Amino acid sequence: MFTTARLQLNHDRLPRTDYRIPEIKRTVFVLPEWVTKNKEARVVVLNDVAQRIIDGVRGQHPTYVFTWADRKGRRRRFTRLNNSGWKAARRRAAARYQEELGRAAPEGFRRVRVHDLKHTCGRRLRAAGVGLEDRQDILGHKSGRITTHYSAPEIGSLVAAVNRIADSRGIHARTVLRLVA
Repeated sequence: MFTTARLQLNHDRLPRTDYRIPEIKRTVFVLPEWVTKNKEARVVVLNDVAQRIIDGVRGQHPTYVFTWADRKGRRRRFTRLNNSGWKAARRRAAARYQEELGRAAPEGFRRVRVHDLKHTCGRRLRAAGVGLEDRQDILGHKSGRITTHYSAPEIGSLVAAVNRIADSRGIHARTVLRLVA
């Protein structure tokens, strides 16, 4: 999901990457092979929460979904995830943590990396009972099989898999995450 975090994308070479699939009322993002770590094109599916966020920002820019407003109010595309906005969001989250819990946020929380979210997603998928094959597809890991074509039912299965995270909120599985010191 977050393999583009360390890439500076050249927007002149980036083809259209988001597609609406009307049969399942879903947007999927297709990352071309030249932006992925394993050099294979991959499909990124959204759970219902992420879909609502994308639907809420769609149309703010004529071409791009992920944008920010510059000082003159113009919408600009994101070129990387680990930017000043991400760092400011981390500071706000740490302040909110202290406000809500009455103690300073742990160092690992204050310094969470974008890539750490991929690990969190993987652990939550596993805790929610999502099978290995679907986890490999969702996380973009290379596997013994190469999926070259996704049909609507296959994408629907992946959407159901990522939605299992939200559906399992009452089940608090203990997971071990690597904390950065």
